[in-house]
Amino acid sequence: MMKQVGAIVLGGGRGSRLFPLTSVRAKPAVPVAGRYRLVDIPLSNCIHSGIQKVVVLTQFLSHSLHRHINNTYRFDAFSQGSVELLAAEQTEQTGDDWFQGTADAVRKQIIHIRDMNVDHYLILAGDQLYRMDYRTMLDTHIRKGADITVSALPVSRRDARGFGVMKVHASGRIRRFVEKPTDEKTLDALVTPAKLFDDVGLDGKGKPYLASMGVYIFKKKVLEDLLEGHPDWTDFGKEVLPNALKSHRVHAHMFNGFWEDIGTVRSYFDVHMALTSKRPPFKFHDPDHAIFTHLRALPGVRIENAIIDNAIVCAGSCISRATIKDAIIGIRSIIHEGARIERCIMLGADAFETNRPRRGTIPMGVGKKSRIRNAIIDHNARIGRGVVIRGNKRLRDQDGDGWVIRDGIVIVLKNAVIPHGTVIG
Repeated sequence: MMKQVGAIVLGGGRGSRLFPLTSVRAKPAVPVAGRYRLVDIPLSNCIHSGIQKVVVLTQFLSHSLHRHINNTYRFDAFSQGSVELLAAEQTEQTGDDWFQGTADAVRKQIIHIRDMNVDHYLILAGDQLYRMDYRTMLDTHIRKGADITVSALPVSRRDARGFGVMKVHASGRIRRFVEKPTDEKTLDALVTPAKLFDDVGLDGKGKPYLASMGVYIFKKKVLEDLLEGHPDWTDFGKEVLPNALKSHRVHAHMFNGFWEDIGTVRSYFDVHMALTSKRPPFKFHDPDHAIFTHLRALPGVRIENAIIDNAIVCAGSCISRATIKDAIIGIRSIIHEGARIERCIMLGADAFETNRPRRGTIPMGVGKKSRIRNAIIDHNARIGRGVVIRGNKRLRDQDGDGWVIRDGIVIVLKNAVIPHGTVIG
């Protein structure tokens, strides 16, 4: 059956809430856990689920995303598998405007998507962290005779305001779908009975709402008819799903694992800090469900008399007499002696600095005796000696020379140079 499923991964819009990490790359190309990219999550889930036909829709700053996918996802000649990139384009049919929303993006590429020649379309976001065997979702879709299936998970009342929230019948059929409800009466009406959670084996304690994960399965003809018959419907959550309830069988597929939408700087930072904990909510060290990424011929980590506690340190890094605590150290990171890195994400470097820097030039990485806390350091940053960077929630958002503050987190920009002795925060 999975050979009859084609996956459509949505590349997302400008990703302004993740700025400045999205100032030089598409949101699905944002690094995660030191050596992966966000798009590796849905693509790895597809591979483990036996889905061989995948298209990725892109629009903004897509160069690094294209390069990563082309270098990583190569199927052998006998599998008929492929990951195809579909960038926004102008045609006689679609006109010259950009994608206006998730549904509009699929509509404007439907002429190419049809070439997958499948019976069902699986629609995925490119900026979420979770593991799912999509075969279980397809089983729900087929067993219920659904035209559309929406993957759902329990959320709290506070979080429900940021999701598409469903009212679900005991059979699993969705009776109502409200995108990002804010009205208190509407929220009251969307509360899911505790018995339904018990019946489907979900833990709804403190989370009385069923929210859409942004993972959908459509019958091929249903999706094509809905998009082509309603050109004014631009978004799946706002228009397609609420209106489809009137004419189609729309069911929920219950999900009870870890899931996080990495859509803001704060959520990106908090998820990474959770990954460094003793009991991370999401484990990349899962031999039965590995997350795939670009294979690099990098040397092992070199550590010289350092103190490292609760950290993920990636290949090619060099750490000399430094202290690292609760941190992600990305590939090819350089941390010089006496530096202290705490509650930080270092994205690493795109390449090794093979030549000795000229006199007076700040070398790649974190300089001697620098102190960095609550920060994200983007690729190829050069941080001088004795630099102090201290993020905290009391700091207001601001932009500096080579750095910005968002949500109380200091972000050192890609390729930035932070002079010796600089104090930020």
